[in-house]
Amino acid sequence: SCGRRSVRPRTAAPPASYADRVRIATWNINSITTRLPRVVDWLQQTGTDVLCVQETKVADTAFPTLPFEEIGYEVAHYGQGRWNGVAVLSRVGIEDVERGFAADPGFPDGDTLEARAIGATCGGVRVWSLYVPNGRTPDHPHYAYKLAWLAAITVHLRSQVAASAPLAVVGDFNVAPTDADVWDPAASVG
Repeated sequence: SCGRRSVRPRTAAPPASYADRVRIATWNINSITTRLPRVVDWLQQTGTDVLCVQETKVADTAFPTLPFEEIGYEVAHYGQGRWNGVAVLSRVGIEDVERGFAADPGFPDGDTLEARAIGATCGGVRVWSLYVPNGRTPDHPHYAYKLAWLAAITVHLRSQVAASAPLAVVGDFNVAPTDADVWDPAASVG
């Protein structure tokens, strides 16, 4: 067998409640339109149960649900158009979808909300796909927004941590504590 392991494709969805073994992945796809063939192919190859995606960069009405439905996934999306956007793709069901959260501080004000958080229950697991604002630099107004957004989502999620269902909070947190976390460390200096 040359050291290869046979992988049998998973065709049937697992039972509705199997929180002890759900496979969750996250991916900043930086445009669902550009990455669609790769995402579909990857899901078919991996058998991932729940995929959380960030930076979909499409409005809700433009999200391509059909290719995912054709391979057994349900889709919950929260998007605005050319910026941001988050989604949950699940082959173990999607219930209790929350698009955004009540205390979202918005930017530049509370009336201007960005599509950065979506929550859903998938196969007995409460899942949140987050696209945390980029703070840019500490003296930039977006940095204060990022800190306020993180504080607000933390408060929102506390009630869900206390619930009996397992909770997974995943996504692009826009945090880079070491040089290994950025594409070009020299470009980040200053």
